[in-house]
Amino acid sequence: MKILLIGNYQPDAIISMEIFLNVLATTLPKFGHQVRVLRPQPYLGSFQSTLKPIQKWLGYIDKIVLFPSQLYQALSWPDIVHICDHGNAIYTQYLQHIPHVVTCHDLLAIRSGFGEFPEYKTRWTGKKLQQMILKGLNQAQSVVCVSQKTQSDLLRLCSIKPEAVSLIYQGLNYPYSPMQSSQVEYYLERLGIPKNTQYILHVGANHWYKNRLGVLSIFEKLLPQYKLSKLHLVMVGKPFTPEMREFIKTHNLSQNIIELVDINPEDLRAIYSGAIALVFPSLQEGFGWPIIEAQACGCPVFTSNRPPLNEIGGQAAIYIDPTHHQQAARTNYFSST
Repeated sequence: MKILLIGNYQPDAIISMEIFLNVLATTLPKFGHQVRVLRPQPYLGSFQSTLKPIQKWLGYIDKIVLFPSQLYQALSWPDIVHICDHGNAIYTQYLQHIPHVVTCHDLLAIRSGFGEFPEYKTRWTGKKLQQMILKGLNQAQSVVCVSQKTQSDLLRLCSIKPEAVSLIYQGLNYPYSPMQSSQVEYYLERLGIPKNTQYILHVGANHWYKNRLGVLSIFEKLLPQYKLSKLHLVMVGKPFTPEMREFIKTHNLSQNIIELVDINPEDLRAIYSGAIALVFPSLQEGFGWPIIEAQACGCPVFTSNRPPLNEIGGQAAIYIDPTHHQQAARTNYFSST
């Protein structure tokens, strides 16, 4: 089968979607399929601008105005088109005469546009974009959702027929597995984590729903009751926000916090393998890759008691309320460690 994968606009730098695209692009050929990747090119968005709003609008022109002609030219080749990120569902209007599928990872941005999250406000332009995405999802021939939660949100917010929607859970995007202690020590030392350090771990970006300030708050409340004299929190992902740095400074946590930015999968495998537990108290998710990554490495998972996190973690995770930091810090697992 000839499969055309629609990828994201690279200047948007949506790392998780790049990983998902790469998994498909490298795995499908192993099953005998021919694969090509097509994505909007940054023609105008490549111009440097000191004003981010201008850069954003130039990107919109690249994605919404210029890309459809590239897509039309490419449609003579594939048997099927796979839009790998539902954020690009705006292109389904051009695919009505060719088999296509959209993978929907979450409905968070669309839900925000509907005002479902008081803690996060979507601007006017964002709402208009989400309306276009929603329309594109409604026009899709087939939509694959990565969790039951995402599927239920899609059916609640979209007019697409239920029979056109299916559930396929995410798989691992890297062969995560427990790493031997000697290897773990080597990788941790190379990453600057002191030898014999005991640490809990968080993996995630700085989106509001990742609750990274909540992670810091849980850790700060955990320290006084922890039996060990020295406990660290390793936070893997994007650089800390100013609010996070202020929290660390205010609560005198700088000696206990280790910040690791954009590390590679094998480093992450070592960090999972050496951690006491993964702390993943997200407020919202579409799936939650770090849960299954940690579990694959034998790392206990400490995550939110709400879907889809409890759906993905199943009976192999420890659940807490991500908004009650003191209660989370008193979870029996930690107090007995």
